[in-house]
Amino acid sequence: MRHSAAHGLVRPGNLRPTGPEVADILREHAYGLKLNSEQLRAVRAIVHCRTAWLGGHLEVCKLCGFETHAYNSCRNRHCPKCQILRQELWAEAQEQRLLPVPYFHVIFTIAAELHPLFRRARRVCLKLLFESVSETLLEIAQTHLKAQIGFTAILHTWTQKLRYHPHIHCIVPAGGLSPDGSRFRSCKANFFLPVRKLRSVFKAKLKDKLQQALTAGEIRFPVAEGLDLIRRAAQKTWVVEVKPPLAGPQQVVRYLSRYVHRIAISNSRILAYDGRTVTFRYKDRADQNKTKSRTVEAPIFARLFLQHVLPKRFVRIRHYGLLATRAGKKLKRCRVLLGVPQPKPIEKDQSWVHAYQRIFGRDPTLCPKCKVGHLVPRLVLPPLRL
Repeated sequence: MRHSAAHGLVRPGNLRPTGPEVADILREHAYGLKLNSEQLRAVRAIVHCRTAWLGGHLEVCKLCGFETHAYNSCRNRHCPKCQILRQELWAEAQEQRLLPVPYFHVIFTIAAELHPLFRRARRVCLKLLFESVSETLLEIAQTHLKAQIGFTAILHTWTQKLRYHPHIHCIVPAGGLSPDGSRFRSCKANFFLPVRKLRSVFKAKLKDKLQQALTAGEIRFPVAEGLDLIRRAAQKTWVVEVKPPLAGPQQVVRYLSRYVHRIAISNSRILAYDGRTVTFRYKDRADQNKTKSRTVEAPIFARLFLQHVLPKRFVRIRHYGLLATRAGKKLKRCRVLLGVPQPKPIEKDQSWVHAYQRIFGRDPTLCPKCKVGHLVPRLVLPPLRL
């Protein structure tokens, strides 16, 4: 079976970028770093992605005889080259969950004093971060809006400069279902929930959860030192930002397609790599989002990138409330109350080629030489790895 450009085969002649890639830098500098098992697995996948190491097919144009190698993708979620079709198909599927109302974008950020705890026990701390965010939104909506809301939460751990910065983006419908299910309660067009309340409740919840996990030994960190970090963090103002609402489901889908499968840095942001240093562009949030560049030594770049590799099987995109899978009946009730039809089931694409052509508007099997014939697999190329 052939795979998609996001899930398997790619032709280096027409899709491989010409500039430096994350894979080039990791190949030459990552193996000298002290890596955990998840990071080492990510390095091996990214370095070997779309190369002979993973095997593939020899493809031939039936019309002109042109031949090319189509190598398999690694499918690692941290790989800069394996997210394009995947993120588009995921975002498309989310239309089944969306309601015809404005959507708010809410961002929850922790104090930097907590970073040592998150680095030491990533799986535990990130899980508690998700719990604190979801409980905060659901409880405050119940109190102030008198409704059950739903939202999608997306974890990011980086800044534009690749610094460690765990935070959660939430895409939230502007309203929810009343307790008795008799009406859909809408928010004001320019106001979702009180930011100060969101900030204080979120801080209190995460502080308490971290303290309990630390004293229970779930976070392997010196208890006295960890409690001091939590105390210092509690004295700081934590950033909780509510951005202006997105105008309806279509804009939300486009927004999600950019956000959900984003990784720490894409290949397109790498401006130069000379074997020793890496220069990449970033947007300076503190300076009106101006585009600037940063140059770091290559091993430092590799370490900055790999610190954002998540624990194995850790789910970084989660649905809550009305948007949770088990809340399908309540979501249907919301559509009835809003007077909109239930969404039609998404028809599965017959093949990855059909999906690619439908979404991107071009046939990935079209021969790059004659532009008329189509490439077909002729010979299986086994992977070089054992």
